[in-house]
Amino acid sequence: MKSSNSIRQTLLVIDDQEENLRILGAILTMMGYDLIPAFDGKQALQRLSARLPDLILLDIVLPDIDGVALCRKIKENPAWHEIPIIFVSASDDKNLVVQALETGGVDYITKPYNKAELISRVRAHLALKESRDALRALAADKDVLLGMLAHDFKNHLAGVMMSARVLSERTADLPERSAALIKEIGHSSERMLGFIHQFHANHQAATEALTPQPFDASAVIRQVARHHGPHALSKNITLTCTMPDTPMRAIGDTNGLRQIMENLISNAIKFVPPEGVVAIDGKLEPGRVVIEVSDNGPGFSEDDRGRLFKRYARLSAQPTAGEPSTGLGLHIAKRLVGQMGGRLDLITPPGETGARFQVILNALTKTGNPD
Repeated sequence: MKSSNSIRQTLLVIDDQEENLRILGAILTMMGYDLIPAFDGKQALQRLSARLPDLILLDIVLPDIDGVALCRKIKENPAWHEIPIIFVSASDDKNLVVQALETGGVDYITKPYNKAELISRVRAHLALKESRDALRALAADKDVLLGMLAHDFKNHLAGVMMSARVLSERTADLPERSAALIKEIGHSSERMLGFIHQFHANHQAATEALTPQPFDASAVIRQVARHHGPHALSKNITLTCTMPDTPMRAIGDTNGLRQIMENLISNAIKFVPPEGVVAIDGKLEPGRVVIEVSDNGPGFSEDDRGRLFKRYARLSAQPTAGEPSTGLGLHIAKRLVGQMGGRLDLITPPGETGARFQVILNALTKTGNPD
């Protein structure tokens, strides 16, 4: 993170009037900032490509492009998107101010400049940028640390599970109490490893960007259902998957839908008691793909419904076989569906047992566009 005591902060000042650049230069260089001047939009973009500033002061009126259009162009570039832009103008027209701020500006200063106001606002937005950069770096460090911890935990837990498995094969030579403890060690290690796998998968789904494109939703759903078949069988749960004979062409993200279905199906199997039923149904409707995951488990209380899609929500039902639960699955599924332009809802009527979730995605039309 930059600070006034270490690296000098850089400001790109875009104004076609030499006198304005001189005035701003005198004020801001006196405060210890480095200035990059630009007289028009073309020169500003060239200067941005050569060196990233910490903040931009942008005049509304320029000879080749207006400031609002230039701001929009700057914000479209991912490398420049986070640079704060303060508009400067002789006009105090409220509609222009609103337009400038909606385009991506963080502030609007009118000419002639009030020195104290100018310095105060520049300092404030530079400080906010430093805070955002620091939080972004902290989040990146957190992700790296979580990845390292998850990797190390998985290795150690795999070792514990292997040792427990070897010992469990020799329980005839051990006291009955020891055999029971070894079995519990194995089960606990397996649950912890499952928790780490689930947390890691959900974390990836929450941080990775989606790439919306046409894909066959039914193929993804069938694949996920097959993957969960052994788990359902081990709990004596009937798992059915009914899809149309023709592909369900949707606009979305293959990995995104896979993670959504992983969460919905695993949740259903996790909370449905033995001999229960989990059903996955897909259908094509005009302009949309509709997917439903239903079960005859305990369902949700009124309090559960209010917290259903919240992060780390702990609901009233408990896994029937001690499976891990992070409280993230439904939250992330809802987020992923939203990123694909769809919807995820609980459609079980209040007061009824069981759970019935509905996922709606945009369908691909014959022209290749979503309705």
